[in-house]
Amino acid sequence: MSLGQHFIELRRRLFFAALAIVIGSVAGWFLSDMVLDVLRAPVVTIAGAEHRNASLNFSNVTGAFDLKLTITITVGVIIASPVWLYQIWAFIVPALVRKEKLYALGFLLTAIPLFLAGCSAGVFVLPHIVQVMTSFIAQQDSSIIDAKTYYDFVLKLVLAVGVAFVLPVFLVLFNFVGVISAQAIIKGWRVAIILIVLFTALVTPAADVISMLLLAVPMILLYLLACGVTWIHDRRVSKRVDALDAQLDAELAGE
Repeated sequence: MSLGQHFIELRRRLFFAALAIVIGSVAGWFLSDMVLDVLRAPVVTIAGAEHRNASLNFSNVTGAFDLKLTITITVGVIIASPVWLYQIWAFIVPALVRKEKLYALGFLLTAIPLFLAGCSAGVFVLPHIVQVMTSFIAQQDSSIIDAKTYYDFVLKLVLAVGVAFVLPVFLVLFNFVGVISAQAIIKGWRVAIILIVLFTALVTPAADVISMLLLAVPMILLYLLACGVTWIHDRRVSKRVDALDAQLDAELAGE
């Protein structure tokens, strides 16, 4: 296609992606109150368990509406993620050969569930993190938490863990396209584990060892799984190359 045709195709893909996000946001508007209840649950638990005044605070008149709108858009993007990810993939696909298309499709089919699993893990450890962080507040003080700041904290935590769960898929993809070998991935296992532990220590409070372990263990297992997949792939490629070399030697010997 010409450059102009590429722009037309891009506009068409962006239109379908935006339309999916809008439709997802409509559903997100009705789900926003339920999402806010899930996010508010750790704060409510603190109020009941520690017998203190703990609640989310809206510092201005439009604060509640702004937060509802933010949650609506976030939920819409998540609901529409299969659609807009497909649109991105469909726009790139014509430039890929058949083998690369299969790799890209496998990446999408693997990355989306892992990203959602990572987000779920972030939501799972959220109550532990909130409980630990608020435990430093004196008993006679109140925990009046700004709702927008609290939501930004939760969103960054959930997205960070979600992206971290997808990183092993990138290692496998880079190995399949020949950028990095399995030997190099396996050789760096010590560095990888240290980086995983440092990452989980950064996204969780230093005093909350349980949450750190709950995040670190599945991430390490995913890394080890990536090591295993890349090792099997490189071994198959090596056998295929050896077979081709033997066949070539036999043909040369026959001549």
